[in-house]
Amino acid sequence: MIFAKQSLKITWAALLRFWRLWAAIAGGLISAQSLPRENLWGLIFPSVALLLISVRGRRFWPALGLGFVGGLSFYLSQIEWLSLYLGWLPWVALSVMEAFFFAFGMVAIALVWNWLETNLIGRFKTLLISLAIATLWTSREWVSTHFPYGGFPWSRLAQTQADSFLANWVFYGGLSLLSFMVTFVSALLLCTFIEYAGKGMPKRFFRESTLWITAATIAFVTALPLLTFPSAKPEVGTYVLGAVQGNANAGLFANPVPGSILAKHLIASRALAKHPLFKDLQGVVWPENASDLSPLTNPIAEALITDLVDNKLRVPLFFGTLTERDGLSYNTSIHWEPGKGMVDYYDKKRPIPFAEYVPDRSFWYPLAPDLIGLIQRGYSFGTRDGIFHSGSTKLGTLICFEIAIDEVNRDLVNGGAKIILAQSNNADFGHSDETYQQAAIVKLRAIETGRPIVYDSTVGSTAVYLPDGTIHGQLEAFKPGVLIERLPLRTTLTPAMIIGGSLDLSLNLLSITLICLLPFRRHKRGKPAQ
Repeated sequence: MIFAKQSLKITWAALLRFWRLWAAIAGGLISAQSLPRENLWGLIFPSVALLLISVRGRRFWPALGLGFVGGLSFYLSQIEWLSLYLGWLPWVALSVMEAFFFAFGMVAIALVWNWLETNLIGRFKTLLISLAIATLWTSREWVSTHFPYGGFPWSRLAQTQADSFLANWVFYGGLSLLSFMVTFVSALLLCTFIEYAGKGMPKRFFRESTLWITAATIAFVTALPLLTFPSAKPEVGTYVLGAVQGNANAGLFANPVPGSILAKHLIASRALAKHPLFKDLQGVVWPENASDLSPLTNPIAEALITDLVDNKLRVPLFFGTLTERDGLSYNTSIHWEPGKGMVDYYDKKRPIPFAEYVPDRSFWYPLAPDLIGLIQRGYSFGTRDGIFHSGSTKLGTLICFEIAIDEVNRDLVNGGAKIILAQSNNADFGHSDETYQQAAIVKLRAIETGRPIVYDSTVGSTAVYLPDGTIHGQLEAFKPGVLIERLPLRTTLTPAMIIGGSLDLSLNLLSITLICLLPFRRHKRGKPAQ
């Protein structure tokens, strides 16, 4: 019995000794519950707080290790859907790579936090530290979404807030500003708690200036999005658009009967004629990879699509297929007009590395020959703009994961797009959370860009998002179906579109400045709390 008690004490002592490690792991794992479909968006705040507290007061190497563990649990828990079509290796490999970026970001946070705690004084100390932490976190997200090979524009904190009242922050500054606010609130509450936890309840709790500053700041962060009402009213008319969900298995490594994917979309499109708005139809969109036979090279596909557009729809069709030109392959969206055929096309500008192409194949192949060998075809990078002219209306198109890339969306709005078509193929990810996480990004983009976005997927869930974030129409996943919606055409630029990439640039420059302060000698007023 004595030995059992001693063993229990030793176990609890060991657990307490490694509390930072458990905090990092827990923080990373909890983050996944804040994403769709679980959608417990409020959990992202304790998640970020746990990740931050795990590195507070740590020097370079301990912060790097804890940051890596936290980052690994953060990504592994959020992108498990990646394992569905290629197994565990790409899921783990991508999570490990992103965890390294995450770890160095946490190192920067830890070191700058230590420096500021030692050097800052005054009632605004907690506020300034929290702003610095949010700046560094958001800059780390920018790095992760751009490097290497174009980055991985997923798992941003903003993604967790699509269904919260904070979502309207993207109206003012895009996804980066929303991520900044989530980190800022988490850090501010944590730093305020740390400041007073060791003191106990102050005698004049409600007169403490720091507490009032924290309360006023939280009130502002909460009130502004609550009092923001993005408009979804037409400014230059409307456009009646149909969207088709064929429920086709068009995955990268699917092996369907040639022509079967095209056939499913042709069959599903018949339902458009039964819709009350069919007589007002001005255009129809199919998803990415909707035609597994390219009408540019296959006469049967050309005849079938021509018959559909010329004789049944009598309006333009925008659809995805794979094309080849000059010996290169492209993931393409085609604009097909009645009586004219193809009048325009857009090639995906940002194909997905290690899925749609293999960068530096000679280097990566010896490391994972079985995996790299599966990716036989490499899609080239498109260079054309994504603007399609349908009469006097400009429609912007992007393909699948490009919805998560800031620059692609900004370019479409700056190019005059009044509607954005987000053509996607989610067949590889089955019934996982991936399509719902992507839909959350689509909703945020609609608010950010001030444009209606038609998210059209091969398997769902196809939906139309208005500029105020509301869903105008939605189809059930894994069932063929159609939508026809009258969409508002808008030309007004949101503050986020006016600011463009300057917010990211400013935050990145400020992060570099904060890091450059570290070599300077600190005032010796004591070490930060451990």
